[in-house]
Formats: sequence, structure tokens, C-alpha cells
Amino acid sequence: MSATTTRTDPPLNAERSPAERSELLLWIHQRITAEYGTVPLVPRREAMHELISTILSQRTNARDEDEAYRELRLLGDWDAIAAAPVEVVAHAIRRSNYAEQKAPRIQATLEAICKERGSYDLEFLADMTPQEGLKWLTALPGVGVKTASLVLLFNYAKPVFPVDTHVHRIDTRVGTIPKMGEAAAHKALLALLPPDPPLLYELHINLLRHGQRVCTFNNPKCGKCVLRERCDAYAIYGDAVPPFKG
Repeated sequence: MSATTTRTDPPLNAERSPAERSELLLWIHQRITAEYGTVPLVPRREAMHELISTILSQRTNARDEDEAYRELRLLGDWDAIAAAPVEVVAHAIRRSNYAEQKAPRIQATLEAICKERGSYDLEFLADMTPQEGLKWLTALPGVGVKTASLVLLFNYAKPVFPVDTHVHRIDTRVGTIPKMGEAAAHKALLALLPPDPPLLYELHINLLRHGQRVCTFNNPKCGKCVLRERCDAYAIYGDAVPPFKG
């Protein structure tokens, strides 16, 4: 199928009803779980580590994120990091892209948490509703809905759905959501998914894996994709799906 091919009948997934797109998301979950395996919802690290590492992970690969976090913690405890010269923090996290922008945000986030809570213990989030937790976390400097959702789902099993660049790209291409930004996609996708934290976690992790290995930004490997039979992008472009434009 060529890049100029159009498809109007049947309608694309993105044009279908919410109920149909909800069913499509559950089908995606089944397909990619069969492909990549089950993923139990077990916290991978404590909540402050998750919060700061997620800030570091923005536009940064996992290896550089981990190295940036390791060097950041060499500066001392959270109080020491908050009080350090911003250029020292930026140097410590230099493996993370946009370190000069992230350093002051991390310090401002640490200062805000300590000022409000008197410590860096985030366990109070376990007793909050998902909406309360999102509101509290996104009020912190430099913390967006993706970072807040990751902490709440990964650490406290709250029914929220983090949308990173891989999740956003795959769902837009398949058509579970019409074209929209990542921030809007959090609410749109969550409305289509059951409030089941283990499912939400497993779907997030396996979509990330699929985005890294198959449904890549450039030159997606559609021939290997277990979702292609119901993918809008494949229906339109076949094996010539263009680079993703979010």
C-alpha cells in the first residue's frame, strides 16, 4: 500500500466510538502481553528515587538517566542537593539531556517538598485519591502529569495511566486516540481503560517495550508488529509509515 492510499471505509479507529476504542485498547493489552510477557506491579525503587529519576529521564535514555541519578546522589542527601550550587547539580546530571534546565527544577522540587512536608517522605500519597495525588505532585516545580502518574502508579498502585513518548506514539498510530498532545492523552486514554492498576502498569511497560523495539519514531518495523492488523497508520501507509509527528 502506498503512502498516497486513503481509507474511508470502514472508518479508522480514531473515528470510532469510545466503546470501540476501549475494546481496542484491551485487545492491544492482550497482544503485547502475549508478545512481551506479564509484568507484575511491584515498585522498582522508592518514591523519591522514582520522582527525581523520572524528571531526569525526559528526552534521555535509561542508561544516562541511571548514571545522572547516581552522580546526583554522590552530592549527598536531598538537603545537600537542594542547597548545592545549581551549576554543581547541573554538572552531576550532565548525562541527562537539558541538564541546565533540569537542575534548577529538581532543586525547586526538593525545596517545595521539604517546605510543605518537613521531609522528603512521600508515603502520604498512598492515602490520597488519584486526583488528590496528581494535584499535589503537579503543583511541584518541574513535575508534569507524566511524572506524577508514574509515581502514583508505580509506587502506590493508583489507577492512573502514564503516557510517555512511546505510549503516545503507538496509541496515536493505532488510533485508540485521535491526534493530541501527550498531556491531553493521559486523560483521554484513562477514560477508555478500566481502573485496574496491574493492567495499567503492564500496558504501560509493554507499550514502552514495543515503542523501543518495533513502533519506533523513525522507520517502524511494521512487518514485525503484532498490532498492524488493527493499526490506522498501517492501514493508510502500509510498510511506509512516516516518522511520528506528535
